[in-house]
Amino acid sequence: MTARQMKLGAFLWATGHHIAAWRHPKAHVTAGIDIDHYIQLARTAEAAKFDMVFCEDAAGLREANVGIASQTSRSIGFEPISLLSALAVQTSRIGLVSTASTSYNEPYGLARTFLSLDHLSGGRAGWNLVTSASPIEAANFGSTGLRPHADRYERAREFAEVVARLWHGKLDGASGHDGQSFSVRDPLDLPRSPQGAPVLVQAGASDVGRDLAARTADVVFTAAQTFEEAKAFYDDLKGRLAAYGREPDDIKIMPGVAPVVAETEAEAREKYEELQELIPDDVGVALLSSYLSISDLWRCPIDGPLPELPPSESMQSRQALVIEQSRRDNLSIRQLARHFAGARGHWRIVGTAAQVADELQARFEGGAADGFNVMPSYFPGELDAFATLVVPELQRRGLFRRDYEGRTLRDHLGLKRPV
Repeated sequence: MTARQMKLGAFLWATGHHIAAWRHPKAHVTAGIDIDHYIQLARTAEAAKFDMVFCEDAAGLREANVGIASQTSRSIGFEPISLLSALAVQTSRIGLVSTASTSYNEPYGLARTFLSLDHLSGGRAGWNLVTSASPIEAANFGSTGLRPHADRYERAREFAEVVARLWHGKLDGASGHDGQSFSVRDPLDLPRSPQGAPVLVQAGASDVGRDLAARTADVVFTAAQTFEEAKAFYDDLKGRLAAYGREPDDIKIMPGVAPVVAETEAEAREKYEELQELIPDDVGVALLSSYLSISDLWRCPIDGPLPELPPSESMQSRQALVIEQSRRDNLSIRQLARHFAGARGHWRIVGTAAQVADELQARFEGGAADGFNVMPSYFPGELDAFATLVVPELQRRGLFRRDYEGRTLRDHLGLKRPV
């Protein structure tokens, strides 16, 4: 029997995931609209045998008031399904996953779009389901405000149900869907996917988000700072699967990780500090304010503690994660903002290839992850470093594949083909 191996995603984001990536001397500042840049990144990830590339999306500016230059560099970018369609003909094996919102789409159109991408790529497509937690996005769709958290997830549950029926060929004129939010009559004008159905990814970490993932998801992208947080999430989500007639291995949990890696630990630390020094305080605090849904965080003493916060209708799980870290590590607002700006609340590792591999292996073998969504600080440099330094170390340890064994994204992830 082949030993269990970790799954890896390459999370693409224009200049990089660090808030100041666009200021790095080796970053590609206009990356968001350079197709050759994305082709290079996808080919690098495919050559390293990553399971997939992963594209985030937001139907509006991602964060409010995060500095004009920074906001522009982070917000300019291709619509991701269009981008992945282009990458599909420039790659042959790597999975192609894109975010699309259940709040601002309709099931029939979204199902048709992703199934088209799946056929174009030979069965390599995946949909990252999000409910859209930003009031900025809501304002772009004739909304007077953000829907309540529970309402967003109830709509998402029904949305995912309709999409699944469409992908599985179980909806036609004689058995259409009539529900609270959607009415859909006809089947899709495409045959079933080469992999049975596109892979469904989900990222919600609230209680209702975990239930939605347990019911519908193939892959879950999450954030966890500590091993204990990651393990608790992993055990909780896997424990919910039986209620929906599913097995623990039916879902792959892939936390985000932001590595900074180099030949020596001193060099890695220097690279990390260089990035941190590029963060203006106002940008860091503005980003933190956006994720915490607080408009007046600047009124608090920046070297004082994070104040008590009211419950949020926005990104509830991310708010809880940030608050927990601020209390656990006794961080001031300035310190928390600088830390958060580096990876937006995700786990960061700084060190040599062996040190990074040690940390990944500990969480993987400790039952806290099935793999990781890798979030390079800046592109292309940090993706190149991970591919050339960390991946060979993981392969040497027998923790990651040396070559693809299948053709589809479900093959790579070891997921069952839907019936």
